[in-house]
Amino acid sequence: MSFGIVFHAVAALAYAVLGASLWRRLGGTDGIQHAGRVARTCLMGALFLQGVALYQSLLGGPYLFIGWALALSAAIWLGMLIFWLESLVIRIDGLLLLLLPAAAFVCALAAAFPQGQVVPHANNSWLRVHLVIALMAYGLMTVAAVQAMLMALLDRHLHRPLEQAEGASLMGKVLDVQPPLLMQERLLFRIISIGFAVLTLTVITGSVASYMLTQRLLPFDHKTVFTLLSWLTFGVLLLGRYRKGWRGRVALRWTLSGFALLLLAYTGSRFVLEVLLHRG
Repeated sequence: MSFGIVFHAVAALAYAVLGASLWRRLGGTDGIQHAGRVARTCLMGALFLQGVALYQSLLGGPYLFIGWALALSAAIWLGMLIFWLESLVIRIDGLLLLLLPAAAFVCALAAAFPQGQVVPHANNSWLRVHLVIALMAYGLMTVAAVQAMLMALLDRHLHRPLEQAEGASLMGKVLDVQPPLLMQERLLFRIISIGFAVLTLTVITGSVASYMLTQRLLPFDHKTVFTLLSWLTFGVLLLGRYRKGWRGRVALRWTLSGFALLLLAYTGSRFVLEVLLHRG
């Protein structure tokens, strides 16, 4: 576990330094656009450090270990990786102004709260597949939630520009360098569609693993209930999008609701047990 803590701390520092550099460029005359290639290269290094941290924390021992902060770190890592890949095709450098501080904060959390539990029956191949797919689903939906919150801020800024106070002016500059709303909306629903497919696989592999280990397809616990509610929420959102053309604030509310339910499926419960109740 010690190596995981160290690498998470170093990754948090790397994200923070890169984020500070981009924020400094935002206030200069060159702007953030000229930092594209350098920022992507540095981000790849930070992603590598966080990936090593996750491997050491989750799989570094002879067992599978997981906790609420590690699960959140894995989700953020997958989300940052997706944004890095997207940045190779689409100019979305402005998104890093918000994502990098969040990644630094989550890595710092993973270093400060390494508590967790050994996953029972981790030698079961179906369970391992299920856990990997579940982390992928969390990562994709984390990306979707971040995208939705950013789009909400950008939509509000377009209708009521932030020009009054100094802090508001700075946030206005951040929003001004973001990709257009229509481009972000297409990106959002592409991510949600892929995430919904992965979340469906999560439910299927989880059911198979549960049946193999407990002879029950869907155990009635908080994790199953919240996961299924999240799956239904995203399913209704996609159905509304393709049948009724849902977009804008309606789509954003459904996206954030689905993500909140998915977050409660694991992270919220582990936070209560491990931090508030000092168990696990």
